[in-house]
Amino acid sequence: MCESDLHRTVSVVTYNTSEFRKGLKVQIDGEPYLMIECNFVKPGKGQGLYKCKLRHLIRNIVIDRTYRSGDTLEAADVEEVDAQFLYRQGDQFIFMNAETYEQYELSADVLDENWKYLKEGMLCQVLLFNNMPIGITPPNHVVLRVEYCEPSARGNTATNVTKPCKVETGAEFMVPAFIEIGDLIKIDTRSGEYVERVKE
Repeated sequence: MCESDLHRTVSVVTYNTSEFRKGLKVQIDGEPYLMIECNFVKPGKGQGLYKCKLRHLIRNIVIDRTYRSGDTLEAADVEEVDAQFLYRQGDQFIFMNAETYEQYELSADVLDENWKYLKEGMLCQVLLFNNMPIGITPPNHVVLRVEYCEPSARGNTATNVTKPCKVETGAEFMVPAFIEIGDLIKIDTRSGEYVERVKE
């Protein structure tokens, strides 16, 4: 391997403004961001501008940045791995890499709303930044058992009347009035909304 090849293997991947797009994971000042919006603006004179919104992958804050044509951003060393949710210990949630069996520990703060959907044994995607776990993506839909809700009114089958219910994960969701304790309900993890009652 010649010296130039060696240099290339350790060089950092960068994105030029022409490659900017929604969904890109980049690094700014050593921190990982997800590009959630990118709009090209062409002023009357001068260079085109790229107005971007970026969400911090750890702290969830959104920043606005404007770049000129030809600017570059470093790619974030981010990867998603399949991992199984093992158990919860206080405010810590333990996952295991499905391939390497390495374990990851994430706090409830880092998981944000996603802790609500976690059942033991569930497969998720764990987001790693520099091999450190910084977040998870649960499956799009989960089926959870209702542990408590107010009794349904007799004969009330209306779907537009809702009530809160507590499920096996300890989370609360709004469900139709006809849902009862012990029912299995399907929840959309992207919106946190009830989808349907599931037969056992």
